[in-house]
Amino acid sequence: MWIDRIVELQPGARLVAVKNVSLAEEHLHDHFAADAAHGESALPVMPASLIIEGMAQTAGILVGHTGRFKEKVILAKINKAELSRDAGPGMTLRYTATMERFDPMGASTTGLVELLDHARGGSFGEIGRIDLMFSHIDQNMAGVEFPEHNFVFSESFRTLLRTGGIEAHF
Repeated sequence: MWIDRIVELQPGARLVAVKNVSLAEEHLHDHFAADAAHGESALPVMPASLIIEGMAQTAGILVGHTGRFKEKVILAKINKAELSRDAGPGMTLRYTATMERFDPMGASTTGLVELLDHARGGSFGEIGRIDLMFSHIDQNMAGVEFPEHNFVFSESFRTLLRTGGIEAHF
């Protein structure tokens, strides 16, 4: 999971989620580890690919909720991903996904990524835009059999939805 909490839902329109970046996360120790041989200290940052995944999870929940979680929603395409700043330990990412299009075949969303650096105070500031397309795989993969249960929205997602005050029966 690359989001920690859902903080706002406008059904069918918008979903806002946050991710608190913590030094306890294993991936931060690899990006970028100290290099004593070259005198470089560690610079732990959350990889851009994981920030994009956080937006995909945020937008995917919006798409799933819009369809009442009846479809298996998967990321089909990243239309645009622009990030201007890294996120490190002690910072909070805020993802805002807005629905652009929703139909039986899938959906498209626009996304705003904001960052709050707690060490510097202040407020959230924009660091990127991520626009995504999603597919309802049961509608788009003719001849391919998938399990009946919704394997996309796992127990972790159910817990995230429940703690965000969102009812989901799937």
